[in-house]
Amino acid sequence: MAARAVIRFAAILVAATTIVAVPASAQTNDPNAGRADCTDAAGAAAADCPKDGNKAKGGAGESGAVTLPALIVDLFPNPPAPEAPVPTPRPSTPPADTQAGPPAGGAIVSPTDLVATAPRRAIAGEFVPDEVLVTVDGDAGAVQQIAASFGLEVRSQRQSRLLGTTLVRFGIPDGRPVGAVLAQLAADGRTLRREPNHIYSLQQAAGIVNYAFERIQLDNKQASGENVRIAVIDTGIDDTNPALSGVIADQFDAMPNVPVEKRDHGTSVDGLIAGVGALEGMAPGARIYHARAFEDGRSTMDVILSALDWAADQNVSIINMSFVGPKNDLLATACRNARGLGIILVAAAGNNGPKAPYGYPAAYDGVIAVTATDAKDGLMQQANRGAYVFISAPGVEMVAPSGAGSDVVTGTSFAAAIVSGAIANLIHASPERSADDIEKALAATARDLGPKGRDNDFGYGLLDTKAAANK
Repeated sequence: MAARAVIRFAAILVAATTIVAVPASAQTNDPNAGRADCTDAAGAAAADCPKDGNKAKGGAGESGAVTLPALIVDLFPNPPAPEAPVPTPRPSTPPADTQAGPPAGGAIVSPTDLVATAPRRAIAGEFVPDEVLVTVDGDAGAVQQIAASFGLEVRSQRQSRLLGTTLVRFGIPDGRPVGAVLAQLAADGRTLRREPNHIYSLQQAAGIVNYAFERIQLDNKQASGENVRIAVIDTGIDDTNPALSGVIADQFDAMPNVPVEKRDHGTSVDGLIAGVGALEGMAPGARIYHARAFEDGRSTMDVILSALDWAADQNVSIINMSFVGPKNDLLATACRNARGLGIILVAAAGNNGPKAPYGYPAAYDGVIAVTATDAKDGLMQQANRGAYVFISAPGVEMVAPSGAGSDVVTGTSFAAAIVSGAIANLIHASPERSADDIEKALAATARDLGPKGRDNDFGYGLLDTKAAANK
């Protein structure tokens, strides 16, 4: 009876209160439409913009995407939850005999700890409209009790390494709004964090030797990421592409019930980082641990968290995240704890235009946010702007491997891959360098492109691998 009373009371409050809508971002023909301008004082007051000069917040979309619905705001803010335990940092470089992984083309690992999972629908909007993600203090019995008390379905549950607790994906079978359910769940002290199952998008804007190496002072004859472990969270890949021969150490499928249809984006990102042969990447010899978490350019928060947990278990030094989406507390915690392990996090800044809200995970502290420049060091027109942008790298009209062999690619996705490869070179040359040291070196040696010092367009400036190596 008490639980029903709580539900009725929360429902009445939700019905009686006007929900504040936060504009969501999407890639449309007009990149400025419907976006908050965080550089404008009036717009910043109404938007989720940073209050200091270091980091900021946002969302993203993709070419051809439908207009995203407004985000339902939780009218009952989550009470402060106990901080998830931060795992003990590990050495920067694993022992030599643990570096090599299974040969390319081997079996793809899938999640084994998910309970019966409802088939996933086509992904659209800013969040899945009939699901919420909740971290629970309790066992499987507690999860079932919570589901029964609030009229929810348990669609999946697993122990998350990076969150340090049980992550549950609850389904809403009766059509209640996500915001209402989040408010109702706040009344149960066993629910620690409660979030929408947000949707994230890959950051590809369009589709010979790359100009990238020359622009960032990389000597491709000396470039090597030998045995450096890099996780990539992206689409499926074409591991038969010659550019990926011997590059893929292991694969993980975070969405095994969804058929693989697109392989281009992930193949391009992996190839730009560590490709071999005619389309040699930034860090040949690096070992790629590839997690498939996107299909048709989209993914959800629960899938991405599964991929991040797997990546952390592979003892990687770098995680490349060439995608953008809304602010999400669960993702923030996972990124913070991954950085606590000594992992360097690299993310695309976003392709939604100069007035777009800030993109996550790039806008989180401890994540290197990468924007894209062209062959003349000009900023990509579609790039996000903001105080969270950390560094610039080539990302406009570059040749890269793809599912069809090779293609010309553009986007902050691919600029992020360039930076991940550059960092792999730094780690190979000096395995003792910490994540903090490498981040500081990149900032101190970047070639200033905009107004003097760090700015909202180029960050600290254009990546300079030679100078960073000597810093």
